[in-house]
Amino acid sequence: MPLITKESEQFLFQYLDNASPTGHEASGQKIWLEYIKPFIHDWHLDHYGSLYGVINPGKEFRVVIEGHSDEISWMVNYISDDGFISVIRNGGSDQSIAPSKRVNIHTPKGIVKGIFGWPAIHMRKGNDTNLMATVENIFIDVGAKDKAEVEKMGVHIGNVITYEDSLMKLNNKYYTGRALDNRMGGFCIAEVARLLKKNKIKLPYSLYIVNSVQEEIGLRGAEMIAETIKPNIAIVTDVTHDTHTPMVKTKDQGSIRCGNGPVICYAPAVHNKLQSLLVKTAEKKKIEIQRTAASRSTGTDTDAFAYSNGGVPSVLISLPLRYMHTTVETAKISDVEAVIQLIYELLRAIDPKMSLKYF
Repeated sequence: MPLITKESEQFLFQYLDNASPTGHEASGQKIWLEYIKPFIHDWHLDHYGSLYGVINPGKEFRVVIEGHSDEISWMVNYISDDGFISVIRNGGSDQSIAPSKRVNIHTPKGIVKGIFGWPAIHMRKGNDTNLMATVENIFIDVGAKDKAEVEKMGVHIGNVITYEDSLMKLNNKYYTGRALDNRMGGFCIAEVARLLKKNKIKLPYSLYIVNSVQEEIGLRGAEMIAETIKPNIAIVTDVTHDTHTPMVKTKDQGSIRCGNGPVICYAPAVHNKLQSLLVKTAEKKKIEIQRTAASRSTGTDTDAFAYSNGGVPSVLISLPLRYMHTTVETAKISDVEAVIQLIYELLRAIDPKMSLKYF
């Protein structure tokens, strides 16, 4: 029986179709909070927008399940006299996909529509035929005649810019759209909260369901919220690369496929004993897993939690994803459900009395 209900999927589409650029996550956090409220006992919001719900509050032992709520975007950096807008990255935005994309510029007056323009192929000769998009040469056209008209529309330096796009199903097996990285993680932990409520699970600890901000610019939201909650355990979920699409060197990147289940990461930040419990739980519950290795850091909020508060035992459960940081990020529905199930089962396996000492 599918884990994702019709109501859950309605929430997912609403949540993913809403823009939540780094530093401006408020509207998405409101949507997320309204969905999880029936499943939690309490909730809190920090000064920069990281949000968490609490199940079974007041216990000495505290467990976090976490995803991040922000998405990559662009920022207005310069407006030319002719009314064209130059941009800088807000997170790891890929300039190569920008030309011909439609965008929303978020201004105090509301959304201003724009497009990433690009010179027609007819006008490019010689070396210009294969002109490559760079941050320095991409530009946005809002249909204005000059800088003054752009500014009159409410556009100013520092406005954030997101692609105009919407979530869809691909072959009824995949979710495809922008910002699956990592609001799909926020969806997964919200669904875990729903399942705990539905199945009347009584946890012997306080559970914090955390939707952090500003991951895309250096794990900043997780850094702050880890110091606030001071958890005993952190279970982080994010996305990782499907390495079996064209032009990807599988030997270099590791072998990960959409459809083969959640990905377990081995890295210095991942706690060995907690990882062992995670693997045993997957085996016991017959949840197929994949493995990946990170030599120095995971590059996810796992690092922020693990190295906070004198060290917090942490694990990372990742969702395989195709085409990361594009407008067609793609994840298999069965993998999303498996991530939800694995986090849910791991929570049930955690005993506050278990030893997490290094040896």
